[in-house]
Amino acid sequence: MTERGIRVRFAPSPSGDLHVGNIRTALYDWAFARATRGTFVLRIEDTDATRVRPEYIASAQDTLRWLGLDWDEGPGVGGPFGPYLQSERLGRYAEWVDRFLADGHAYYCYCTPEELQARREAAREAGGPSGYDGHCRHLTAEQVAEYVAEGRRPVVRFLMPEGSTTFTDLVRGEVTFDHAHVPDFVLARADGRPLYTLAVAVDDVLMEITHVVRGEDLLSSTPRQIAVYGAMGVPADRFPAFAHLPYVLGPNGQRLSKRNGVVSINWYREHGFLAEAICNYLALLGWSPGENREEFTMAEMAAEFDLARVNKNSALIQTRIRTLREAPEMLGFLFGTEAGFHVNPADAESVLVPESVPVLTAAQKALTGLGTWSRDEIERVLWAALITGLGLKRRVAFIPVYVAVTGHRIAPPLFDSIELLGREKTLDRLTRAVRLAEGAA
Repeated sequence: MTERGIRVRFAPSPSGDLHVGNIRTALYDWAFARATRGTFVLRIEDTDATRVRPEYIASAQDTLRWLGLDWDEGPGVGGPFGPYLQSERLGRYAEWVDRFLADGHAYYCYCTPEELQARREAAREAGGPSGYDGHCRHLTAEQVAEYVAEGRRPVVRFLMPEGSTTFTDLVRGEVTFDHAHVPDFVLARADGRPLYTLAVAVDDVLMEITHVVRGEDLLSSTPRQIAVYGAMGVPADRFPAFAHLPYVLGPNGQRLSKRNGVVSINWYREHGFLAEAICNYLALLGWSPGENREEFTMAEMAAEFDLARVNKNSALIQTRIRTLREAPEMLGFLFGTEAGFHVNPADAESVLVPESVPVLTAAQKALTGLGTWSRDEIERVLWAALITGLGLKRRVAFIPVYVAVTGHRIAPPLFDSIELLGREKTLDRLTRAVRLAEGAA
């Protein structure tokens, strides 16, 4: 690698529309490159022609452009390390497979799928590791001749060295993998087509990528990639640095997927979401600009992004306003006359009950004596009155106040809402909510 500054890549394998997780990764890659005055590379991993189609590749590029995530090198832009579609780089992968075989870093594996499955099941029953057992590592010439005579076509496996791999992840800290749990893996299929671990590692080296910022789901592939870097002759101090981003979870706490929630960015685009709002929202799913800020421009993110501020815990998506069409209903509590304000009947029935009277009364008393009507002061006094004073959990303490002030369980952030609503309306609504709760007895 030469000294070219920071180079980071976004390398999707588009088998459909890009989803929330893809775009959050692309956004962080882009922001990291911009914040460090580095280079943002778009590389398309399209070696699986059965899943990745030209229309999906075109759609992915269109989505990134719409979001404002422009790339410095890649399809449609060019660059010194092209081509940037892996399907156009097959010759390079084949060359490295041949080198690995010649140098003893790889070997031909003639095992059939049925044999592999049978040995995995036997290993599980014996309580041992169920990965590849190295059966073909040291075949004799006679064994090879016998397999060839049977018409078997071998895959190429990487020979994983003994020991362990330790690296410092820029998000998660020091990570160690024992190679006893990292079996020999396939580099190329019997027809010569490369697999992910070969292609991604070769391209990272040849494209001089300095930082790999990607999803946590790929963490377990890191020791394999590092082993390939070493087999290519890259010194350890020249390996790309890794930063594995936390999962994005749905409201049910499960990792977002095509089977778990609407995650296609094009769906959000078609339903009236603004590109800037999507980027702002996704940026906060795992990263914070500091100072409790929830709104910032793309230029501000590009200037301030720092991997050190990425949270290693998974982010949980919470839905408030989903589309612009819902804005009038969700934000209506801030506008109009007090005579027109009403509490959603279902929320009133379930939340504004006699048990909530002490909470509402304590909130009203705390806000009545508040000197400066600001978000931070509102949060301070309500926290002191309800969490510390009454010893309540956050959810129990604040939901009755949410319903009293906004009319709904789900609304924009509570403290911001109270600040915008103003002292008079807030106190008036708390008084009305107490009456409603008392009347429910």
